[in-house]
Amino acid sequence: MKKKSLIILVVSIMVVIGGFFIWMGPAIGASASPLPVLGNPGHTIGDFSFLDQEGNTITRQTIRGKVCVVEYFFTTCTGICPKMNAAMEKVYDIFQHTPGFMILSHTVDPGTDSVPVLEKYAERFHADPKVWKFLTGPKKELYAMARKGYLLDASTGDGGPDDFVHTQMWALVDGQGRIRGFYDSLNPVDVKKLVTDVRSLLAEQ
Repeated sequence: MKKKSLIILVVSIMVVIGGFFIWMGPAIGASASPLPVLGNPGHTIGDFSFLDQEGNTITRQTIRGKVCVVEYFFTTCTGICPKMNAAMEKVYDIFQHTPGFMILSHTVDPGTDSVPVLEKYAERFHADPKVWKFLTGPKKELYAMARKGYLLDASTGDGGPDDFVHTQMWALVDGQGRIRGFYDSLNPVDVKKLVTDVRSLLAEQ
């Protein structure tokens, strides 16, 4: 009799626990907040047209529906850029075979960084041009995207001969062209958070 009572008690406890999780499940799932949308309300990166390391034209339509990590660099940089792209290579290695993911590395020195120069530079990282795109184009347009599109540089300038953008920050952009995060590429903690946030956005989409 005691054994039967014990069984009934255990079953009752399991039913209560199961009911609790069924009732609380939606609330528990909702506790993981989605990434914020940054910039002024309604801000998106806007339209653009640049050339990648294969000479292909890359536009907003090219990346529509994809989660993109965005940076600005130049191939002759001996300061922060090699460190930035060493960190970016680690991100690339994680997601290179993941559908819906892309890296956009824009040059800030298009006068030097032509399509052939970018192609050779990309070979250092064994970058698949379908996933990791090294982009060049008119300086004025590249800089306008850095400042007004990706919000990676707060300085003002007109893209003229004396204008220069040099930032170690990365932007994370979702498939709708919205900015969902900024990350210091030289900070391993930030890079690790970026990887987590990319996974979150991929799941969200």
